[in-house]
Amino acid sequence: MTGPTARNVLGGPLEACSMEPKTGWFRDGCCNTDDRDTGAHVVCVRVTAEFLAFSKRVGNDLSTPAPQYGFKGLAPGDRWCLCASRWVEALEAGCAPRVVLRATHEAMLEYASLETLQKHGADMN
Repeated sequence: MTGPTARNVLGGPLEACSMEPKTGWFRDGCCNTDDRDTGAHVVCVRVTAEFLAFSKRVGNDLSTPAPQYGFKGLAPGDRWCLCASRWVEALEAGCAPRVVLRATHEAMLEYASLETLQKHGADMN
């Protein structure tokens, strides 16, 4: 599920999500996963102010810096490997951030259909 053989939701090689801020379960910049990743940090998103406020309200503050963990906090426009269930929760609340499909691990297809992900797709720029 990780490394050079990891695939994205489109069937191609998994591309990097973000090196700054460095993201991913392994903090390797990619939305790689393994059996220890109980949160399934597999969906690469471009966060929005609306999503960050939502995430903070439901108990996961991604915008406040946590220097003790080397985390500067996210700002609108940043890319981040998000937990699959949090993205689905945000989708149901009407504030799901855009998905970077080529950087989203194929494991995300266990949580949302490709059609749904494509409807919420972001460009790779």
